[in-house]
Amino acid sequence: MKSIWIVDDDQSIRFVLERALAREQLPVRSFSQTRDVLAALDTDSPQVLVSDIRMPGGSGLDLLTQVKARMPGLPVIVMTAFSDLDSAVSAFQGGAFEYLPKPFDIPRAVELVRRAVDESLREAVAEERADEPPEILGQAPAMQDVFRAIGRLSQSHVTVMITGESGAGKELVARALHKHSPRASGPFVAINTAAIPKDLLESELFGHERGAFTGAQAMRRGRFEQAEGGTLFLDEIGDMPFDLQTRLLRVLSDGQFYRVGGHQPLRSQVRVIAATHQNLEERVRQGAFREDLFHRLNVIRLRLPPLRERRGDVPTLARYFLQRSARDLGVEAKRLSEAAMQAFAAFDFPGNVRQLENMCHWLTVMAPAQVVQVKDLPPEMTRGPALARAGDPGSGPMTLASSDGLGDATPLARVDAPVSEPAGTDLLQLPLEERPPAWLVGLQADARARLDAGEADVWDALTRRFESQLIRTALDVTRGRRIEAAQKLGIGRNTITRKIQDLGVED
Repeated sequence: MKSIWIVDDDQSIRFVLERALAREQLPVRSFSQTRDVLAALDTDSPQVLVSDIRMPGGSGLDLLTQVKARMPGLPVIVMTAFSDLDSAVSAFQGGAFEYLPKPFDIPRAVELVRRAVDESLREAVAEERADEPPEILGQAPAMQDVFRAIGRLSQSHVTVMITGESGAGKELVARALHKHSPRASGPFVAINTAAIPKDLLESELFGHERGAFTGAQAMRRGRFEQAEGGTLFLDEIGDMPFDLQTRLLRVLSDGQFYRVGGHQPLRSQVRVIAATHQNLEERVRQGAFREDLFHRLNVIRLRLPPLRERRGDVPTLARYFLQRSARDLGVEAKRLSEAAMQAFAAFDFPGNVRQLENMCHWLTVMAPAQVVQVKDLPPEMTRGPALARAGDPGSGPMTLASSDGLGDATPLARVDAPVSEPAGTDLLQLPLEERPPAWLVGLQADARARLDAGEADVWDALTRRFESQLIRTALDVTRGRRIEAAQKLGIGRNTITRKIQDLGVED
């Protein structure tokens, strides 16, 4: 392990920490001024940096900024006197792991360094894995069963049915099955049968000939032809219209199909993988799904567990999504405090992995500091059983962002940038130059997390938070002058007065 670097102009502080960490068998290297640290970074690097704030010859906050520019993932503990709490806040905003008030308790200081070392080791492992994103993450026994099934099916052409709740990652499993199959060199084509109108789905699957219907100006190949020699993934197969189920059954039975409006049979050399969140046996009993098609698809069934059955995977997934969101936005990755991580692990995630990913997008944009505390978590996590299990009942629901947090977030993209993305677009999937402002990305993530969780009155809740934050920010800019704040916002004096009362805004 690398050394713990201690930076303090007070020789007695360095001595006490050196002795305490040496007793814990932690290697230590000490410095009395910041310029020596910067010079040492040219040839070496620490596991953790512990630095005082006020030192002659250079500020600890300036050192924090320069070190973070070189080593974004390095945990930095800032030491400060009680009178330096303003500096401690600045340290957190600059990416500090934690601050240690002076005079400090030696066991607490050692325990804090231990936590920082653990965080550093986790970050190092995560960075190594980030170079090549994993297909699927999971160490829980239920996921290991899924991995073993993928391995057993790797050399097979058999049809597979993947079942699991929405957002659990069924398409990822289908892609893994394709990647490790003999058809890996062929295309992987996915289609969500529930997302396409019934009148268009037949053409999407099987293609159409020119003139087959109004608007068919040219021949079009369907998904079966596009997937030739590879894998066709039919997501949400339980929602397929009944009459199309007959055509699908024929393809699976004899490997032939016709384009819409066509008379020439086409052969299909495609492996079909289907997925559904519904109980297909019940759909068959209701007469909504063909029994013969069900048996044709249900050759091998692979159940993907919901996230609440694999809570041990939540920390790994959360770190991975926070890092990926940070890369997408071009910012430093946020880290979850121990209490926040416990809240994540205790939350049921009704929207499964997709909801967890959206929450991480939200935190990347909206969390006011690099280390995410329980009070910074989305509101659906800061109330109810998840918070109680996390052991932090004193933290209330968060606001959209403090004025500091909003100020940190908005520079990620122009606030006045035009927004023209189509409805339903995942804003983080857009190219950087086309991506809308960061606050809008965060709004999408927050709205999606709430909707996935089945929260009621999402419109009213987000509108109130949006208006509250606008008014708070305007009052902060005008130092509490309501008339001037109203003018800057472009609203009337009576309107801002009423909003302040209705929303409970403190000015």
